[in-house]
Amino acid sequence: MGEVILTMKDIDKSFPGVHALDHVDLEIRKGEVLALMGENGAGKSTLMKVLTGIYTKDSGTITYEGKEVEFHNTKEAQDAGIVIVHQELNMLGHLTVAQNIFIGREFKKGIRIDDAKMNEEAAKLFKRMNIDIDPKETMSHLTVGRQQMCEIAKAISHEAKVIIFDEPSAALTETEIEELFKIINDLRSKGIGIVYISHRMDEIKKITDRVTVMRDGTYVGTLITKDSTKDDIINMMVGRVIYEDPKTHSTVPKDAPVVLKVDHLNAGKMVQDVSFELRKGEILGFSGLMGAGRTETARALFGADPVESGDIYINGKKVVIKSPQDAVKYGIGYLSEDRKRYGCVVQKSVAENTTLATLDSYTKGIFIDKKKEKEVAEKYVESLATKTPTVDQLVVNLSGGNQQKVVIAKWLTRDCDILIFDEPTRGIDVGAKNEIYKLMNQLAKEGKAIIMISSEMTEILRMSDRVAVMCEGKKTGELDISEATQENIMNLATREIE
Repeated sequence: MGEVILTMKDIDKSFPGVHALDHVDLEIRKGEVLALMGENGAGKSTLMKVLTGIYTKDSGTITYEGKEVEFHNTKEAQDAGIVIVHQELNMLGHLTVAQNIFIGREFKKGIRIDDAKMNEEAAKLFKRMNIDIDPKETMSHLTVGRQQMCEIAKAISHEAKVIIFDEPSAALTETEIEELFKIINDLRSKGIGIVYISHRMDEIKKITDRVTVMRDGTYVGTLITKDSTKDDIINMMVGRVIYEDPKTHSTVPKDAPVVLKVDHLNAGKMVQDVSFELRKGEILGFSGLMGAGRTETARALFGADPVESGDIYINGKKVVIKSPQDAVKYGIGYLSEDRKRYGCVVQKSVAENTTLATLDSYTKGIFIDKKKEKEVAEKYVESLATKTPTVDQLVVNLSGGNQQKVVIAKWLTRDCDILIFDEPTRGIDVGAKNEIYKLMNQLAKEGKAIIMISSEMTEILRMSDRVAVMCEGKKTGELDISEATQENIMNLATREIE
């Protein structure tokens, strides 16, 4: 590890009702990968937003390349060589990949934008990153994982000296994560300082040199990664031990009724002849690589995407689902992997989001019963341990994990019998994950039937009673949890059906 390139000292930041950063310290060195860890709401993203000029600090100093600095916006930070890859994507869906990467600094021929040059430069970036993305593709046509890789390419395209990766692997496949690590090692070898924010312990041990831990807006300490155990880091983060044992046998009774049956479902090239059953009180894990068709299957089932053919039965009765309203009417709730786009309205309060799916129950004529709405929201804030000063707080001001809890509360108020959890713990820390796992197990115990789509193998093995595996739009197999191993699942996830 090289010399110190950046120091943050005694950084303090408050928002209305929240002391987000309480005299926090951070040190970044040239040619190192520094993990920044802590539970959701610990202040990690806020600290990085202060660094890159998105937020103004209340007090403290930032020293960069030997000089005290303060950036007033991200462009100033980028021009100085400090770039952030955000957890929540900031791409414009109607533009091409190349246009997104070079937005605000387009190549020009005279007064006209030179799209050919931008496509050429974007192609060079992807070649360097060893990933296959067409620079001319419209951004909205890409999966969340591929959009994330474009966001990383955009960061690399700046001549950066410090790059902050905020949950970069949350939406990536195992193969894409390996490619990401090659890119990070390449950047490290060039003397670039990297801050890596992640909740995935295995990644932290594999890619980082040091680990700085925050808790409740304060600095806890910094460890040398190779000299620390996973338990050391978790204890610093949450102050308690968390166990992650895989499930060894199904908890679903043999005679549990089938609440959902899907027969030969077809919906575009990503959902081809998919059939499965879901029983009362069961957690059915859907595993597979990114682009396998798991989310597309869920969206078709929920009526968010059109179904071409196939039958859906709920409690033995054939139903036709042409819209999400139909799905909700039949007792299906869907927690999208993209919570900001489909899950919640971030400019509305926690209370307003909690009752979004059940608004008719809180309406008197043209008026909403705000007192009743507030009561139910407070009940779920307490039961889900959502970190928010009040239920009147705007969801945009909550951390990613707490936003996810608000989305879960929305569907719990609807009391759906069938819940689809699509990447339920994406971007969520180990403590919050544990709470969501407990909640899912409790829901299953109460008789709810759950489909859980997850790219995390440990999550699939810990939570599922059965595992359905997909590859390139087709279901390639099904395993009882007692026979499910990483190897068995990966074999099915990479096996095409003729």
